[in-house]
Amino acid sequence: MEGFKRPQAVVLPDSSLVPPDCVISPAPNQFTHEVAVAQPFYFSRGEPGDRPSGDFVPGTRVALLLRYDGKMCRVVDGAGLYVSTAFQGLRRL
Repeated sequence: MEGFKRPQAVVLPDSSLVPPDCVISPAPNQFTHEVAVAQPFYFSRGEPGDRPSGDFVPGTRVALLLRYDGKMCRVVDGAGLYVSTAFQGLRRL
């Protein structure tokens, strides 16, 4: 089409993919907590020294599925993203 400038195609690295074991389908429609402050999440367990996989914004609703001994927990958000994050940054609904 005339008048449209298409951006150059870019192939993203494998690190940009969400691991299949970090997606729950169908995604939940009921939630137990919301993220109180902006905080990172991890596809892994979130051990010290791990690089964050992304960030939750305040107000993101999640379902708490597992609480580890210590500060971390596993949650799933409304898009089905199953990740580890800090429990102290969550607020019960």
